[in-house]
Amino acid sequence: MKNSVKVERAILDLTQGQLAQKVGVSRQTIYAIETQKYEPSVVLALKIAEICDKNVNDIFELEETDWSK
Repeated sequence: MKNSVKVERAILDLTQGQLAQKVGVSRQTIYAIETQKYEPSVVLALKIAEICDKNVNDIFELEETDWSK
């Protein structure tokens, strides 16, 4: 799953740590999401989208390979 968390975070001028604190996870979790090493839960994805004032689909996008899982 592709995402634009890093871009959205930069637009808001937030560090990974600041975003992590706002959504209740560790900085390492935000890093893992940004580098596509971790797919967030629906709840976490919705929290990130709300902080960024975006729809979840504007930040997280399924890739073709996600359909074959």
